[in-house]
Amino acid sequence: MAKISGSDALMKVLHEWGIKRIYGLPGGSFDSTMNAIHNWRDKIDYIGVRHEEVGGLAAVAEAKLTGRVGVMIGSAGPGAAHLVNPLYDAKADNIPVLALIGQVPSSRMNTDYFQEMPENPMFADASVYNRTVMTAEQLPQVIDTAIRTAYEKKGPAVVVIPKDFGWAEIEDSYKSSAQTYRTNQWEQPAREEDVQEVLDLLEKSHRPIIYFGRGVNGAADELRELGRILKLPMPATYLAKEILEGDEDFYMHSTGRLATKPGVDVARAADFVLFAGTNFEFPMFSQDATFVDVNLRSSVIGARHQTALGIIADVPTFLRQLLAAAKERYGNDGERYTERGVDHTAWFEAALEDKKQWEAWIAERAARTEGTIGFEYTYKLINEMAADNAVFGVDVGNVNIAVARLLDLGKDRRQVTSPLYATMGFGLPAGIAAGLEYSDREVWTLSGDGASAMVIPDIITQAEHKLPVMNLVFTNKSLGFIEAEQDDTHQPHSGIDLSDVDFAKVAEGFGVRGFTVDKAEDLKSTLEAAQAVTREGKPVLVDIKISNDRLLPVEQFPHRRTGHPAVIEDFNEFVEHFEAEGLEPFGEILDRHGVESF
Repeated sequence: MAKISGSDALMKVLHEWGIKRIYGLPGGSFDSTMNAIHNWRDKIDYIGVRHEEVGGLAAVAEAKLTGRVGVMIGSAGPGAAHLVNPLYDAKADNIPVLALIGQVPSSRMNTDYFQEMPENPMFADASVYNRTVMTAEQLPQVIDTAIRTAYEKKGPAVVVIPKDFGWAEIEDSYKSSAQTYRTNQWEQPAREEDVQEVLDLLEKSHRPIIYFGRGVNGAADELRELGRILKLPMPATYLAKEILEGDEDFYMHSTGRLATKPGVDVARAADFVLFAGTNFEFPMFSQDATFVDVNLRSSVIGARHQTALGIIADVPTFLRQLLAAAKERYGNDGERYTERGVDHTAWFEAALEDKKQWEAWIAERAARTEGTIGFEYTYKLINEMAADNAVFGVDVGNVNIAVARLLDLGKDRRQVTSPLYATMGFGLPAGIAAGLEYSDREVWTLSGDGASAMVIPDIITQAEHKLPVMNLVFTNKSLGFIEAEQDDTHQPHSGIDLSDVDFAKVAEGFGVRGFTVDKAEDLKSTLEAAQAVTREGKPVLVDIKISNDRLLPVEQFPHRRTGHPAVIEDFNEFVEHFEAEGLEPFGEILDRHGVESF
């Protein structure tokens, strides 16, 4: 029987599972694995980064974009500790990743050796599989099991590898399970009586909505048909933004803080909510509303609110059932809808008017092409310039609010971000992953100055791999998202001020072309010059000195100008401060359409 080193056996298993690259930074405890990475360099790419956390976040972003296990490495002690953050991000989003962790030689374990740590406890809460290899012979089997488990349980797998096991020679006899592994193909219909009850509850309501999340993916056409027949508004979670084109009249976009005003308004006013394919909710809904939860996971039914009806089903199948039932009951065009005494037309038209006001207000702000740079004009240019299949690595904070409201993710555009764990510094690593994975697509990163400062050294990784990434840094000299929270709680600004970094000069120091722009009238030409650099196959960074004026907190815009719900003290002062005179409280729009509300 031929022999192979333990670390080469590890790489063989990774290759059989279709792993394309490994992100990380070497260390002494990882020498044996780095040797194998070199041996397998023609089959699996090694992406060296300047900080393990960046490598980990890039691996997570790759897995989010592709569905394929992303692989990261960290050496014993500090290298391993730097991976805790990306692993928690993967856990929060149910993303399959594999972390390979170095450990001191087995003979030195439990002796307080240099950089020795009991590493498994560090990852216990962040992982779905967490093991230390005990013999060289079991190394390929443990890696194989880790990958299977990461896929099955949709989360991070961690394997700690004592250094000497990677050097040890073992028999080259292990066959991975990669070729025989199959994932569950969920197609679970709802009970027919539950589908009929949803329509019954819908008929009894006055202000119904469908609120959908990523679980609806694959059923965009069904949503459009339901919108056409039932004539009801549909807000969504932030992450569901890619599912529809964005120009559908019934689509109100997201609710919560990363939201649009019409999304918040219809969610808050609704008396019936079909909560489909999501467990993601900010407290924007009326607790008096009737909720129907549709999800494959029984543990989330009723987790966010009192539920009148819980339906265990995969949401695309359920929506197809609901559409068929609606057509049978109301006709293919909904012509028999009003015959049953059901008329939500006024509610729907009020929502459309609210959305029309919002879009006009955004358009007016996006037309401000002189003076201080605003988010609305910036994103108007991004929407015009980015390719129809562009991929956006999106950081967290104010940039998430701007993306939720302003970025066009129709056609084949995609975004990847850190939505639930919300770790700063995600944008640039995501750009690395997207640039490596999609050589035929434009890649943009969108980050604030606070997040960029955390990870900016790894822009050199983009340069080293010749990734034509368009990196935009929005410099407002503040941790703006936190500044807004401090304002809302009437506390002094504490710890949120940032120095004005010249990110273009920093990028130049790392071998990346940099631009700085601080006037709206120069923004378009600067972005065009930067985009020309990417078309030469090189990364670029544009430091956009953007206004620190707070984006309108739509979650605080009252239902009525009397301040109900009581979130602001003076309506006129509120709209004047945010230049929102063109927006009406939704309660007044409903009144005009004859729709009763609180």
